[in-house]
Amino acid sequence: MISIRNLTFSRGDRKIFDNISLDIMPHKITAIMGPSGTGKTTLLKLIGGQLTPDSGSIVVNQQNVHQLSRSELYKLRKKMGMLFQSGALLTDMSVYDNIAFPIREHTQLTEAMIRTVVLMKLNAVGLRGARDLMPSELSGGMARRVAMARALALDPEMIMYDEPFTGQDPISLGVLVQLIKTLNHTLHLTSIVVSHDVQETASIADYIYLISAGKVIGHGTPDEIRNTESDWVQQFMQGKADGPVPFHYPANDFGHELFANDTQQ
Repeated sequence: MISIRNLTFSRGDRKIFDNISLDIMPHKITAIMGPSGTGKTTLLKLIGGQLTPDSGSIVVNQQNVHQLSRSELYKLRKKMGMLFQSGALLTDMSVYDNIAFPIREHTQLTEAMIRTVVLMKLNAVGLRGARDLMPSELSGGMARRVAMARALALDPEMIMYDEPFTGQDPISLGVLVQLIKTLNHTLHLTSIVVSHDVQETASIADYIYLISAGKVIGHGTPDEIRNTESDWVQQFMQGKADGPVPFHYPANDFGHELFANDTQQ
């Protein structure tokens, strides 16, 4: 479904990705994991064509994303659903109109047909009864599920989930985990889940890539990842405080900095 080859991307002097390659297989749930600040969300933006790599290629459905014209890119994006980390619901629209919005923008369906589609999408996430509520009336878990229904509005071939489990209570978390798995299976979707929530993500992923310091430092099925001998992978998967990833951000000698003022005085 997606082939990424020799991808390099920088922000200023900081190299976010350093010649990485990975594959997203069709009809599977692929997890992109790693510590905060490693560029997981940036990778989704590169796949969607919002950002342009310094070098390398991203091919989606045999189309090189960054060689497409604007109209070709927009056509490709219609096949991609996106669940934003914040949900990103339009606050002045009801739940119903949030989901109807992309359908109205990108299709010529009648309002009667749009109503049918919206109710179907809301029913799939268990919120058909909340269609008249405003985003401000939703809990965090409900808002994330409405955003998921909107991501499904145009019947995409793939969905990208940006930190779908962040800030959720245990019940909402369980609902979201089950929804992602069920929808991927029943709708034959290709799903990319960007997350640092180890337990939840590993429970539904078919394949996992671990990214750190601009490199893919581990990949495999959940069982392969759990049983790897890599110290870095084990530190991340088990949440260990000590390991290859240091607690302290790089800095000069603490003692020297601490007494530098005394020396100068």
